[in-house]
Amino acid sequence: MNDIAPRGIRFGRIAAMLPVKDIRRAHDFYVGVLGFAKTFENGNPVGFMILKRDDAELHLTLQPGHKAPPFNVAHLMVDDADALHALCEADGRRIVKRLQDKDYGLRAFVFEDPDGNRIDVGQRL
Repeated sequence: MNDIAPRGIRFGRIAAMLPVKDIRRAHDFYVGVLGFAKTFENGNPVGFMILKRDDAELHLTLQPGHKAPPFNVAHLMVDDADALHALCEADGRRIVKRLQDKDYGLRAFVFEDPDGNRIDVGQRL
């Protein structure tokens, strides 16, 4: 099968959907530590939440049985990887891959959020 979308289709924003066991704990990390703002929530109790900061958008979905996979689930581009790395370390986040300059032009590291979701962070060199 060789179905290719017509060239006239323009793709827009895509947001990472992060499954979390405890949506309040995830909210407190992304809002309180990383500075995102909650722009939407749904359910009673809350089972879905949208967080934004600058051009980044995250969708949190409550999944009580969530088990984080052993791979990165989102890639986040930032202007200052060193500062974000310091915030993650200060909050006790597990650093999966250390901060380093990569041969493909990024200063990068990987951390785990409170639910074990691995976030790959990059800054253009």
